Amino acid sequence: MDAILNIGIDLILVLQMFGAWLLSPMQAFSALGHESFYLLIAPAAFWCLDPAAGLRLGIGLMLSGAINSIFKLLFHGPRPYWFDPEIKPLSSEVSFGIPSAHAQNAVVFWGLLAYWIQRTWAWIAAILLMLLIGISRLYLGMHFPSDVIVGWILGILLLWLIIRLEKPFLDWFHRFQPAVQILIVFGSSLGLILIGALVRLGLRGWQIPQSWIELSSRAPGAESIHPLSLSGLVTPAGALFGLACGAIMLNEIGWLDAKGSGWLRLGRYLLGLVGVIAFWKGLDVIFPDGDTIIPLILRFIRYTAIGLWVTYLAPLLFFKLKLAKPAHLS
Repeated sequence: MDAILNIGIDLILVLQMFGAWLLSPMQAFSALGHESFYLLIAPAAFWCLDPAAGLRLGIGLMLSGAINSIFKLLFHGPRPYWFDPEIKPLSSEVSFGIPSAHAQNAVVFWGLLAYWIQRTWAWIAAILLMLLIGISRLYLGMHFPSDVIVGWILGILLLWLIIRLEKPFLDWFHRFQPAVQILIVFGSSLGLILIGALVRLGLRGWQIPQSWIELSSRAPGAESIHPLSLSGLVTPAGALFGLACGAIMLNEIGWLDAKGSGWLRLGRYLLGLVGVIAFWKGLDVIFPDGDTIIPLILRFIRYTAIGLWVTYLAPLLFFKLKLAKPAHLS
């Protein structure tokens, strides 16, 4: 394993030798794979373009995030700047390295977007973004090439499964009453957390190498690393439940017609975004952080609230303010 990592170190050093002029573009591409970017963009598809496609994007991203967190615990591998002092840390992360969440989520998000657009140019653009986001993580010293490759592989597999199984799954899922659907989604989100907790339990005798802790402290604005935390898994699991639960309830009152003038769509997006930021940042201030049971439960509630806002509470507000109508009344 160390031989693979050392080959990766050599490649990262070559990339970083190109100089500081690459820092800004690489940071920009990396930002396109960050949680905050998806929180700003994915709801726009649901509120302003096509709710079904927006929901697919959101659910796909949350599944990808949860699966990635489980695999990070399973592999429990370092990041390059934790492993080798020659690597310049041009960003910072607190979780394990493999697989790269940026690479995996980029495949799922941009792949689903291209699948929805159904144009050759969209697939070309999506593939270029997948590649550039992955390369940016190497340049910044956040991932080994093997981390990125595994992330791409998992992302491709998940993208294929979503496209292939979405219709048969929904045909099965819609046989149940809404209350049962909500229970299925809740059980699934808790199931993902349980799997991660069991994987972490298997690491109870494993210790984070002291060298990783010391080298990680070199990163700009570095926090203490806590790669064994379940918070990175609870976040997408909670959002997954909120998104799906809200969509189930919205469907019962007529779904959402996302059509309308540019001003109406802009109004929906800006108003909806205020709610996302209020739940995301506001509850972050109120709720305690940590990896014990109470902070993790509150984190689950926080991200459930964000998902529920996106697919149910915000549409209700749009209806009330005449910014949108239920689809069956349009």
